Amino acid sequence: MNEQNFSNHGKLVPMFHFFVIPVLIANVIWTVASASRILRHSAAISASLLAGVAFSIVVSIALLLLAFLARLFALGVQDRVIRLEERMRYERLLPHDLSPRIGEFTINQLVSLRFASDAELPALARKALAGKMNERRAIKQMVQNWRADYQRI
Repeated sequence: MNEQNFSNHGKLVPMFHFFVIPVLIANVIWTVASASRILRHSAAISASLLAGVAFSIVVSIALLLLAFLARLFALGVQDRVIRLEERMRYERLLPHDLSPRIGEFTINQLVSLRFASDAELPALARKALAGKMNERRAIKQMVQNWRADYQRI
């Protein structure tokens, strides 16, 4: 594995990002296009045909949403685990004046600061709390000594 840093830490899952999602998007487009052709070229449309066409569109959209939600749910669970891991890490590494403030860290701060090395974590944690920094990208960009996370979802 390449050494991880800010510019390459995002994870792409080729089968998901380059196959599943494009196929599901193409399916929605194909279904809508087919439905519009059927509706345009059918002089008399029965209620059951109209219902079938509408249902096909709904199912194709539902499949696409299912894929996106599955990804969001996995990322949500990952964030919860990171929150627990990082709070335990903070208890061990933060100075006594910051330890009582562990509960003040937002999920964005915890998730972003996980990339900070043990040595630079206290200073960055103090900056994040003092500056009310909550944007993941900005916090990650402050990290100088990157602590890789190869177990990302």
